[in-house]
Amino acid sequence: MARPREFDTDDAIRKAAEVFWRKGYEEASLPDLLEGMGLTRGSLYKAFKDKKSLFLLVLDYYETAAVDKAVARLTDPGVPDGRRRIIGLFKGVVNAVQAGDRRGCLLCTAAAGNEMDDPDIAAAVNKGLRRIRDAMGLSLKASPIHSSLKPDENRVLANVLLTQYVGLRVLARSCLPLGIVEQSEKGVAVLLRTP
Repeated sequence: MARPREFDTDDAIRKAAEVFWRKGYEEASLPDLLEGMGLTRGSLYKAFKDKKSLFLLVLDYYETAAVDKAVARLTDPGVPDGRRRIIGLFKGVVNAVQAGDRRGCLLCTAAAGNEMDDPDIAAAVNKGLRRIRDAMGLSLKASPIHSSLKPDENRVLANVLLTQYVGLRVLARSCLPLGIVEQSEKGVAVLLRTP
């Protein structure tokens, strides 16, 4: 008879997310994961099979924990002007960085790394980023000056906004004192002034 697990799987995945978020997929070593999750090597392999399988579970967790929040912010009917929703998303990133959170976005960090060579990881990352991009498109439809954009124009602008978002989240990790992160909210506001 198999012994029951002596740890909470969801808690272990949350702890693994913190390790991957800080170190990145490739740089997160087995000892880093074991220490961060508080598990033995045998427990980790028995519960999660391997590093890639664990990372895919972490990406699922991150989608629920972070992407869902971004999508909710971008589709919030309580903020009728979609431009304000988009600017609010960028402002939230700036506020987090100014408060000392330099982790960036787990999806954005993965999108910029070699792990995208793995088709399973790439599919999971693309799914989350596509959800953010699509929510930006919905925000544009709720913008008084962008609501008349044709579908292909909406998609182009949503893609541009996504590239700004990914770039901002990657730069948040860099700690560069260039004012780029701090000025991103204003830059997006300028970008959204006219269709």
